[in-house]
Amino acid sequence: MHYQVPPVAETKIVRCTRGSMYDVIIDLRPQSPTFSRHFSIVLSADDRKAMYVPTGFAHGFQTLEDDTEVFYQISEFYSPDHARGVRWDDPAFQIPWPPDTRTISQSDRTYPDFRARQSRQDAGDPGRAPQEESR
Repeated sequence: MHYQVPPVAETKIVRCTRGSMYDVIIDLRPQSPTFSRHFSIVLSADDRKAMYVPTGFAHGFQTLEDDTEVFYQISEFYSPDHARGVRWDDPAFQIPWPPDTRTISQSDRTYPDFRARQSRQDAGDPGRAPQEESR
C-alpha cells in the first residue's frame, strides 16, 4: 500500500487493461471523517472501470488472473525520498483480501503496524518507510 508525502503527494487514476485485479485505497488523511477506512473494488479489462486515488490515500492491488496488466496515470514523478507505505495486512485497516498466493516484496512485508508508527510520529519521528525494492 503505497503513497507519497508532500510536496510530491500523488493523485492517481488506475485502470486494469488486461485481466482483473482487486484494487484498494486507504484514507490516510488524519482530519478526514473516513481516516483509516478502506475502499475496494474489482477492476477488469472487461468492465473498463477505473479507480480514482486522491492525494492522501495509500493504494495497492492484488491481481486476480495471470498476465494482468495495470495502467496508472499519476500526477507526480516517483520520489524515493517521499515514498511511504503501510502494510497490506495491517490489522488497523481490516482489508478482506481475496485468498490467493501472494508475491510481496520484503519492504512491503515489513512496514510496522500503522498504529505503532502513528504513535512514533506523534512523538516527532517522521515515519519514513523502508526503502522500496520495486514499485
